[in-house]
Amino acid sequence: MVTTEEVLSEFLTGVAGFGDRTRRLACELVRTILDSDEIGVIPQSHESFHGGLELYQRRPDKKYSLTNCITMNVMRREGINQILTNDHHFAQEGFHRLMARKETTKEE
Repeated sequence: MVTTEEVLSEFLTGVAGFGDRTRRLACELVRTILDSDEIGVIPQSHESFHGGLELYQRRPDKKYSLTNCITMNVMRREGINQILTNDHHFAQEGFHRLMARKETTKEE
């Protein structure tokens, strides 16, 4: 399994307002991931930011986050085509979502 520091950062941002206990648990989870021999964590870099920004700019008709764009670039570079998410944006870019759910809204 592989993730990126940007994804971990986005996760921590997402739980920031859920109180002390949740923040502590989230930090423990992130530290466990960082220390794991079974999960690779791709570090943030100036190049990954710029590459993500380029994809973000090329998709003005989509609602991709910058983190999504960076992740998509990493997946392409690493030859990864499956992702543990239900985010339909990854399917729009040709990736196979392992948590796909039936879409009920029009494509963005």
